[in-house]
Amino acid sequence: MSEQRPGPGIDTSVSHVARIWNYWLGGKDNYPVDREVGDQILGMLPDVARLARASRLFLNRVVRHLAGEAGIRQFIDVGSGLPTVDNTHEVAQRTAPESRVVYIDNDPLVLEHAKALLTSTPEGHTAYIHADLREPGGILEGAAETLDFGEPIAFTLMGILEFVPDDDQAYGIVRRLMDAVTPGSHFAMYDGTNVVHGEASDRIVDVWNASGNARLVLRTPGQIAGFFEGLEVLEPGIVPVTHWRPDAPGEPEAVDAFGGVGRKP
Repeated sequence: MSEQRPGPGIDTSVSHVARIWNYWLGGKDNYPVDREVGDQILGMLPDVARLARASRLFLNRVVRHLAGEAGIRQFIDVGSGLPTVDNTHEVAQRTAPESRVVYIDNDPLVLEHAKALLTSTPEGHTAYIHADLREPGGILEGAAETLDFGEPIAFTLMGILEFVPDDDQAYGIVRRLMDAVTPGSHFAMYDGTNVVHGEASDRIVDVWNASGNARLVLRTPGQIAGFFEGLEVLEPGIVPVTHWRPDAPGEPEAVDAFGGVGRKP
């Protein structure tokens, strides 16, 4: 693997969530410190790599449904992370070329790679905003420069709310975002749980939180369902991400990430 050269403002002495996730997905935008923590976690629970891939596929299926059956043409991807294959705009514009997508992240490495995200079909539009999930007002203000808030919008918050440990604050962020959009808008998310692997998942959180990364918490499926209060939850409900409308027949093996999709009535 060729070594990435850090850009300005990028601290390579401390591991970072986006880069570890990139490593698990087989990407090259990571550094030795990220691979060290990533390998430590993989040694404790090899299934984490499968969870990373399954979560990405969940995002793809969700966006495909929203751009297709649900008819959504505007997306806000909060906590987008580093670009990889089948990014939100690519999946949405494959179904509906006129789709407009705004990516939100606060990581300088993601910002450095923004040009890779800022591609679009001629009919659509893609934008990137350097903003923080904990300041939803800034997200909404920035997105309004690209999107029409008089038309339905879909928010995707994939594996990001678990980095807001305070439940009241996390629920409040989602309410603020959904209060700002019209009926027919959608909200999709997943968070980590310890339902499948129990104590092993708990130990991983301890390693993660001791590694210098942003602190994360695991939530129960019931707590995750709380993010969808006031929304019409689409079938099959709040489930392991592998169980949400899988492409292949049968029920895939569950992973410790539960989520779903809700529609604002």
